[in-house]
Amino acid sequence: MIKRGVSLYSYQQAQFFKQMSWKDQIVEVHDNLKCDGIEIIDEAVIRDYPFPSEQFIFDWNNFMARYDMNAVTMDIYMDVHQFRDHVMTHKEAAERLKNDIKIAAKLGFKNVRCLCLVPIDVIEMALDTAEKYNVRIGKEIHAPLPIKLREDRPRPTKGMAAALDYRMADQIIELAQRTGSKHVGLVPDFGIFQHSPTQISIDYEKRHSAHPEIIDWILENRFSYTFDELFDLMNEKFPGNNMGYGLVERFGLKESSAVPEDLIDIIPYIVSFHGKFYQMTEIEGQPGCYEDKSINYEDPIRILCENGFDGYIDSEYEGQRCQQDRGVAYLADEVEEVRRHHEMLSRLIAKYSK
Repeated sequence: MIKRGVSLYSYQQAQFFKQMSWKDQIVEVHDNLKCDGIEIIDEAVIRDYPFPSEQFIFDWNNFMARYDMNAVTMDIYMDVHQFRDHVMTHKEAAERLKNDIKIAAKLGFKNVRCLCLVPIDVIEMALDTAEKYNVRIGKEIHAPLPIKLREDRPRPTKGMAAALDYRMADQIIELAQRTGSKHVGLVPDFGIFQHSPTQISIDYEKRHSAHPEIIDWILENRFSYTFDELFDLMNEKFPGNNMGYGLVERFGLKESSAVPEDLIDIIPYIVSFHGKFYQMTEIEGQPGCYEDKSINYEDPIRILCENGFDGYIDSEYEGQRCQQDRGVAYLADEVEEVRRHHEMLSRLIAKYSK
């Protein structure tokens, strides 16, 4: 059965302004969202990371037990420049991952999440530690990556996306099968099901762009051309615009990077989900019901329910970052956004669990 949780990353703004501590956030999840899943980013929550004190560890476990909460996934950000005098080697990265696994175990987390850019050999070198401490390593599938390579969705040949390894999910499954380990898997991010640009990102880009008309041109033409074609045409139509390929990737989006049906084959390897969303809006004609207009949630949740997925979707709100430039008066209400997200999750899970 699909269970609901929250990445405390969703409340980053409230934390920054000291409106909510991590304890306040856990109480919000328990009292108002009526769910028990907690996900954190290690550096954002763990005091004195990567060497937390026994006092913090006790305080965390005690507070989680007080509210009967479940520590689902600890997100790891591997700073490969942390030593400042050199870029971290793969062996050093594996040692860092091992240390994070030990921290996660002490805090009661069942899983750790690695970014999609973490090399597969780094994960393999840390597998013994994951087995020893019974913590599962999940590698994130993040947009613009697919779940499976498909001929009808060719890879970009330019920009950052061209440098990514599009066989990432296959590599993790191959590692799990080759080693026989049940302690390695995947963390799909719902951003892979984003099918159109978000309105708040469009508004943000226009506020900061010297050529907002280019944004409108991309939006108007995105269904007629590939990313590469859009980029070339944009430079022809607006010579000397200094707009990068990333602009086309963000606003030329017309379909998701992943196909929901591809979830079926990877369900046994899913550690947990990132419930990425940017802006929850009320559905027309359905008061009190919300959706993120840019991300397909309904089909993936239906498929997960129909195929017996048993795990967490942890809300991961990121829309505040497109609004913070306007000043305090325009800040998004993170608490309300997450509550709306959970209205949607609860409604869809109930709809397809019957």
